[in-house]
Amino acid sequence: MYKPFLEFLEAELFRQFDLQSRSIPPGLELNVSERGRHPATIRSWCYQCRDLRKIRYTYIDAGKSAQIFNSVIYPSHCYDLPLLGIDFLSFGNVKNLIVLDFQPLFQDEVYQQKYIEPLKQLHDKYPDLSQDLEMKFYDANQYFSKFLLFAKTDAETVATRVFAAFQDYLSLYWKMLAQAEPLTDQKDIERIIKAQKDYDQYSAERDPASGLFSSYFGHEWSERFLYEFLFEDAVPLAVGAVKR
Repeated sequence: MYKPFLEFLEAELFRQFDLQSRSIPPGLELNVSERGRHPATIRSWCYQCRDLRKIRYTYIDAGKSAQIFNSVIYPSHCYDLPLLGIDFLSFGNVKNLIVLDFQPLFQDEVYQQKYIEPLKQLHDKYPDLSQDLEMKFYDANQYFSKFLLFAKTDAETVATRVFAAFQDYLSLYWKMLAQAEPLTDQKDIERIIKAQKDYDQYSAERDPASGLFSSYFGHEWSERFLYEFLFEDAVPLAVGAVKR
């Protein structure tokens, strides 16, 4: 269901940027599960370029039972831009959940005005994709903007409205990146490094997909995938407790 989204993102990335492959830890780039009614294949890609330090995206294809496309784009540490977060999930071609957002590193008013307010025009263009759904695993006021797209919808809407919104959000993000002024003060850069690390830690500890990964590919592989690839700057809780 989400292959056109993956293909569009990939084409845009290669058109916009001079990409270099970023290594994925051995065994995490591709995995196949025979568990359940439908075999599941998970495949990931990772790149970097001058302005984006990590571009990762993952596709899970479990046939009719599940189609999942997830991506996070991390700007280089010299930019205080939000992260671009994409999470599209379909289960049984009936339950379709979409999350698309510029994920803010900070919540202060100046930052919100600079990077989040420009989203309002797009957000208003897709009111049907901004539903007042409950966030069960995350704090809606942390690492999410007030203009995120968050909706349960049908397959036809995914192929039309969601795809159009996806293209619009990407276009605005590229524009923001092109206009961004790089930070030069080391203190400012260190602040961004910490903020992106904090994002990884927060996300790794709360990501509900870890249970899904475990169901298909086992707990050990799932933990490695979560902490060595998806959120590589996060420290597993047990390790963190030992360090403290």
